Amino acid sequence: MQDKTLTDIVHAYCSAYETENRALAEELLADDFVFTGPHDHAIDKATYFERCWPNNDAKHRQHVEALVVEGQRAFVTYSCESGNGDSYRNTEYLTFDGDRIATVEVYFGPAYRNGVLV
Repeated sequence: MQDKTLTDIVHAYCSAYETENRALAEELLADDFVFTGPHDHAIDKATYFERCWPNNDAKHRQHVEALVVEGQRAFVTYSCESGNGDSYRNTEYLTFDGDRIATVEVYFGPAYRNGVLV
């Protein structure tokens, strides 16, 4: 059975990203948070917000497709659609320190522009 608290934290994190609620995202991420992805290796929280946080031109909808929480770790797969016709699907591996997200590793899926693979 999934841990409801950590499940709720992952959903809140995804929602904060979609609604650009940086204050909520900062609250959910541990002070020593580390992010890794195809373009970033083990960057800290400040660098994460500088490089990865959405801007007002990047409004998008995000839909959590799958979420599995086991102990102090989780996998979440989500799809995103932007206002300009771009869409993509990613999976993230998250670890927790108590009730805060300690690390995120993101794995990029396919990206589309107006329904065509790019």
